[in-house]
Amino acid sequence: MDRFQAMTTFIRVVDTGSFSAAARQTNVGQPAVSKAIAQLEDQLGVRLITRTTRGLSPTEAGQRFYEHARRALEEAEEAELAARGAGRGLTGRLRISAATTFARLHIVPRLPGFLAEHAELEMEIIMDDRVVDMVEEGIDVALRMGSLPDSTATARKLATGRRSLVATPAYLDRAGVPTSPADIAGHQAVVYTRYDTHNWTFRNAAGGEASVNVGGRLRVTAAEGLRAAVLADFGLAVASDWMFAPELADGRVVRLLDGWSLPPIDLWALFPTGRLASAKARGFADFMAAALREG
Repeated sequence: MDRFQAMTTFIRVVDTGSFSAAARQTNVGQPAVSKAIAQLEDQLGVRLITRTTRGLSPTEAGQRFYEHARRALEEAEEAELAARGAGRGLTGRLRISAATTFARLHIVPRLPGFLAEHAELEMEIIMDDRVVDMVEEGIDVALRMGSLPDSTATARKLATGRRSLVATPAYLDRAGVPTSPADIAGHQAVVYTRYDTHNWTFRNAAGGEASVNVGGRLRVTAAEGLRAAVLADFGLAVASDWMFAPELADGRVVRLLDGWSLPPIDLWALFPTGRLASAKARGFADFMAAALREG
């Protein structure tokens, strides 16, 4: 039995949750997949896969083997790429994590170009505003915004985004246009609890600072909720330009308080520590950094 082929088959079984799906991905019959896993279990002397009512899942030993096997295959791929040089495209499977709104607006629309450059690459995007456990969920690279908590991940800053006070023209026609931070107190505000509190702090070019306790009645926990509320003409919000990029471009949302600014927000690429950042993960991070620079 080819050890690397057996490891690849096992990883496919765990990723897909079934022998039949793994067989389709590896272009072999299901009996061959079952036989490969059985031979691998015999060789290791442990049970790697267990059947549940929902399908197949790795045992505790199987999960440990999965993590090490995947790392070994990634490092083997790194060795091949180093030997071949940069002339070949990226290959294999890339699993990334990103906030839902950012992924929808800034990652997915750019993927056709990225995948066209790397015809043998497969991608899976975990679109979720929560902070996922990268090792537990098998994430190769995660894109996260804001300050980073203490983490076991290796971080690389990809870009810095502007944050602004925004609203729709329809809301401003109804409620008036704030011309200074003090005017915000008389407006409805939408607070995004992931990054903001009820206190917004603005600075001007002269070094002055103004803090405002906003009186909005709506708090949201996800960027999609903030977007929906602002676009429904509910009120003012503080948001990155990334969050409202299409609407800022066509005028459906406008920036307010010229002469005042808010602290910017950083976008990071995170790679799990303890394993080599794969060429796929680094290549995707490079691609996103370049794409955001170009706008």
